[in-house]
Amino acid sequence: MSRARRLLPAVVLVLAVLTPQLAVAQFGSLFSPPPPTPVPPASIPNVSTVPGTTSPGASLVPPGGGGGVPNVQRPVSAPPTTPSTQVSPAVPAGQVALAVSARFASDAPPITGGLNWRVYSDKPDQTGVFKLVKEDKAASPTFTLPPGGYVVHVAFGLANAVKPVQLRSEPVREVFEIPAGGLRVEGRVGDVRIPAGQISFDVYKGSQFEPTDRRPIAQAVMTGDVVLLPEGIYYIVSNYGDANAVVRSDIRVQTSKLTDITVTHRAAVITLKLVSGAGGEALANTAWSVMTPAGDVIKESIGAFPKFILAEGDYRAIARNEGKVYEREFKVITGVDGEVEVMAR
Repeated sequence: MSRARRLLPAVVLVLAVLTPQLAVAQFGSLFSPPPPTPVPPASIPNVSTVPGTTSPGASLVPPGGGGGVPNVQRPVSAPPTTPSTQVSPAVPAGQVALAVSARFASDAPPITGGLNWRVYSDKPDQTGVFKLVKEDKAASPTFTLPPGGYVVHVAFGLANAVKPVQLRSEPVREVFEIPAGGLRVEGRVGDVRIPAGQISFDVYKGSQFEPTDRRPIAQAVMTGDVVLLPEGIYYIVSNYGDANAVVRSDIRVQTSKLTDITVTHRAAVITLKLVSGAGGEALANTAWSVMTPAGDVIKESIGAFPKFILAEGDYRAIARNEGKVYEREFKVITGVDGEVEVMAR
């Protein structure tokens, strides 16, 4: 067996390991404010959700066929378009055409957007690096390449597929199957939606109840962002504010489905004031500590009107001003935002 054939499994393994990093880089737009109109498919189905539960799963494949990336914060519809016919490039002498496409499953139509194709040589160069030969972001590109062995990698968000391909003299057509789905998350307190700038989500592979240490595969995902993931079990860590309002939820991502998740927080926004009397002016240059009844520090700040997003429960506010210490106990009730005055006496 030749050295090139022995190395082929290695390059496939390396590409599979590196996929999350590649996908994060090429799909940065998924974690930023999306455009006002959708990238294919032409329409995103309107999916209703029940707070604290998972939607039944809107299809990423619209009725007309073909699946893409729904880069929208809310379901919208784009006017129907006439499918264009992709023209295969002319094949120069000594080259072979390699046509590629991807689909969610064997019985699903092609994925029509959000794909990133990379073609590597299946043999390393003198430095041991597998050379990137060609790259394309079209839905179903046709590559023209010299005869030989290659490894084709396609990424769809954080999902991917890798396949070795051998080109000889005849054109080759390869179809890749990517069992992936979309995940979109929002947070609420009661019936009130949490503003996008106050909440973010981290996504982890597997269940939260599995006794293993893991790093998030997607961090600081904002409300309305669509994260494309391989089919499977994941858990979400929802961070409302930067104190202790944290909720963990297990979810399942299904192939070709857009799963909407609503995470319900039991928390409120509390403003602290150190005053000389009830309803008085807040004293500046005050150092604050918010603690549990057991004495655990939840959050610290300096200022006249610090705001904290706190989970429901009992707390102690400690205020330090001009060498003196003042404190007060208070209770946080879900959805009841308000001020807590600490008397400077």
